[in-house]
Amino acid sequence: MTDSYCFMHLRGQGNNTDQLRAALSAALPAWREHGMSPWGIWRGLFGVASNEQLVMLAAEDLHGPDEFSQLLTPSIELVRATTFVPTVRPLDASPCAQPGIYVFRFFTVLATDVAEFIELSQDAWTTFEGADAYAAAPKGLFREVADAEFLDMLLVTWYDSLQSWQTSRQPAAEAKARFIRRHQLTRSTVALATVLAPAPTS
Repeated sequence: MTDSYCFMHLRGQGNNTDQLRAALSAALPAWREHGMSPWGIWRGLFGVASNEQLVMLAAEDLHGPDEFSQLLTPSIELVRATTFVPTVRPLDASPCAQPGIYVFRFFTVLATDVAEFIELSQDAWTTFEGADAYAAAPKGLFREVADAEFLDMLLVTWYDSLQSWQTSRQPAAEAKARFIRRHQLTRSTVALATVLAPAPTS
């Protein structure tokens, strides 16, 4: 399993992602030279501005967020950079490639509740996935690398459409009970809806 993933919320200049895409293309060879590979690059549907993109880079060794972001040009604004470690998913760093909707949901939880949070998520997926009413698949569940009382968890879930995302809010009873308990452990949460962006050239 890959050791670390860096989530970066990036903002470029102008009112679209042209300048940002060019900067990512320029940074890609340097990232790869340092053993960092893109797990995915996304543009926003909801909660992400027209000149912003989300990037997740994978690395075999544990790196701090500065080690990932310092290879970007100074013209790129770093809205957020957080290093995470994978939990039960993904099992490898194969890039996300499936067309559809990717929802990034951040949960702030007590560090002492992280293990239960992960267990609840994994158990809920046994009935959440494979439902006839919608198409969805959790792609990754990550834990923030920090020595703190509260930690952020990041869940990246794929849906084939916005309709599936909406329909999945009413999952099977077994999954719903676990999601309710997971919500009780959550101090705050925020979601960003995205689609995959064209891969940068290098």
